[in-house]
Amino acid sequence: MFGPGYGLDDYTVGIMMGHQMLLFTAIIVSIMSILLMMRHTRGDEENGRIEMLRALPVGRLSNLSANALVMLGANLLLALLVGVGLPLMGIESIDWRGSFLYGAALGATGLFFAALTALFAQLSESSRGTMGLAFAFLGLFYLLRAVGDVDMETLSLVSPLGWIVRTEVYLNNYWWPVGLMLAASLAVLALSLYLNSIRDLGAGFIPAKPGRKTASVFLQGTLGLACRLQRNAVIAWAVGLFVLGASYGSVMGELEIYLETLELIREMLPEMDGYTLTERFIPMLMTVISMVAAIPVLLMIAKLRGEELRHRTENLLARAVSRKNLLGSYILLSLLLSLVMQLLGVIGLWSAGEAVTEEAVSFTAIFDAGMVFLPATWVMVGVAVLLVGFLPRGIFLAWVYLGYSFMVNYLGDLLQLPDWMATLTPYGHVPQLPMEEINYTGLLVLTAIALALLVVGAAGYCRRDMEG
Repeated sequence: MFGPGYGLDDYTVGIMMGHQMLLFTAIIVSIMSILLMMRHTRGDEENGRIEMLRALPVGRLSNLSANALVMLGANLLLALLVGVGLPLMGIESIDWRGSFLYGAALGATGLFFAALTALFAQLSESSRGTMGLAFAFLGLFYLLRAVGDVDMETLSLVSPLGWIVRTEVYLNNYWWPVGLMLAASLAVLALSLYLNSIRDLGAGFIPAKPGRKTASVFLQGTLGLACRLQRNAVIAWAVGLFVLGASYGSVMGELEIYLETLELIREMLPEMDGYTLTERFIPMLMTVISMVAAIPVLLMIAKLRGEELRHRTENLLARAVSRKNLLGSYILLSLLLSLVMQLLGVIGLWSAGEAVTEEAVSFTAIFDAGMVFLPATWVMVGVAVLLVGFLPRGIFLAWVYLGYSFMVNYLGDLLQLPDWMATLTPYGHVPQLPMEEINYTGLLVLTAIALALLVVGAAGYCRRDMEG
């Protein structure tokens, strides 16, 4: 999951930071770069903005070149902030040299996936197709690296993510992966610029499949339309959640040995007599899975806001469609999606763990430990609906709140954050099964809060002005 281990004989905090966090922070930076590049290339092309710019005295490559420069500046700034911020924490083993390499690795990864997204923006005819290809290759590169690091290093070196984990920051500090990533970024960007110069505006090199002449009965309702708009994204996230759970479950067989050799990680786990290290580790795994599962759920609500910004919602409301039914369809789908995504993560974790351990944790225990997070996810849905109803331009605050929840609940012990910071999030009130008893009162309170937020948000949505 983290890449090949290094420095295990003297596993300092710095080496642990590089080993266990570099890959996942690089993936987050990759997602940022993919979304930004997609939005301002193929997204602006779909919305007609690039056509307006082309009517001015600018070149064919002006938009893509400008976006490439913006992504260069953003990732360079990120690299500098990380490179300076990490050593300022004052941790002895996190030095300046390793920190600058850590930041440079993140910046180079972001630039590569920005260039790759620019390439897919030339191949696909839609922003949805561009994003789908970019995220598919991000997942493919992660799987190639994971399989290669286990059994075939040559396969891992085919993946750019496999290059980054070989920097061995805070130990050997190899810079060649960063140079290789930058060279690959330039090559992919050059190809993107060439393709952009020879294609027609609005077209893509991969032809779109023609749609049906008439809509199906299912598509003629608000619920069916919402399902269709998010179908591909839901399928991708469903596969991703199952793979995430299975990847965690695949290490269950050696988890006891792994945790026994790492005193620092054991100190992060709660001390509970009568429970194995694996059972004490399950709540931490479920915290990660539940927060990742909340992402597609929030995307469902964010899609409603996105359709409004593209002036498509007003076309629906001009017909015999009520706001209540429209919003209710998205809320219903988001709540069902939260159940499905959480269940897939649980099944993936249990099935892989069952295959690699002789005395695996029972499915019931893992199921309870995972499903107990659902009320917290529903609160996140309520927050998103509240923002859509009263502060639609502030929908990004739902993502900020989810990011804050991840930081204080998953990384809180590592960063030595005060306990009260976790109580400001719904995930901070979820019982840590199987070590704690289920607090039905707390879960009912979370459910009631979620319901109140949904009702109030729906009332605001039904009364406010639509943008259009």
